[in-house]
Amino acid sequence: MDIELARTFLSVLEAGTFNHAAERLNVTQSTVSTRIRTIENQLGRVLFVRSRAGTFPTGAGRQFHPYALNLVKIWQQAQQEIALPAAMEAILAIGGQLTLWERLLLRWIPWARDTLPDMAVRVEVGSSDGLMQQLRQGILDIGVMYTPQSRPGLTIEKLLVERLVLVSSSPATKAAGEPGYIYVDWGPEFRTDHSNAFPDMELPVLVIGYGPLALRYILEHGGAGYFPQHIVQTHIQSHKLHRVRRAPTFSRPAYLVYSTDDCEQDWFKTALQGLHYVATLKSAV
Repeated sequence: MDIELARTFLSVLEAGTFNHAAERLNVTQSTVSTRIRTIENQLGRVLFVRSRAGTFPTGAGRQFHPYALNLVKIWQQAQQEIALPAAMEAILAIGGQLTLWERLLLRWIPWARDTLPDMAVRVEVGSSDGLMQQLRQGILDIGVMYTPQSRPGLTIEKLLVERLVLVSSSPATKAAGEPGYIYVDWGPEFRTDHSNAFPDMELPVLVIGYGPLALRYILEHGGAGYFPQHIVQTHIQSHKLHRVRRAPTFSRPAYLVYSTDDCEQDWFKTALQGLHYVATLKSAV
């Protein structure tokens, strides 16, 4: 079977509609429909039922799901292993969200190169949703993210917990919600915690969904917002920012996600142990 057919099947299953799958794959909806019909003709079974509510797998579609995952994963592994340098025994594909690369993974890479010299490493940067999609399709071996999704065949482990603190460019700031306060959207758990802590707060006039951008804005133009303490600590020490001491703090956990099947390999276990080790070092900062 053409590997693109399996990838298309998985995209439809994850996206919930042919149209959204087409957008993910950067092809037309008719191309997606043609690929699914090709699989159905080869298998002799209908794989999806389409309705106004969305696209849902049939019993045959659910049965085909693990085989499609394996097809994509085996193909990815074949590409990686054939392309391996002669001195390498394995390749590890790891992806993380950008802020976690800056805090954690840039320290893990040299650790891995020293500890696992026979392992090649391929690194990716993406959103939690994008990383989860690549994990489900076998493109990534390990993902490091803030908002994982529980899926069959994937293991989720808490890696570290960041502490979000309120900082301001002005030492006069006393609380969140004052003029100049910027709502930095750190994800669904933060939104819930923030709403519970400040139930009467009106929506700030500026909402930024990317932490590094919000921090740069405050440093250049002034304001206040919540950030991981380890990110703003140097700015607090240099008095560019000031900690709002009486403001509540929030926790933001980050997680490891990886294939349950892979964790039996010794080199894979060592790679995971290294991530936990580096997370311990960084969390002490």
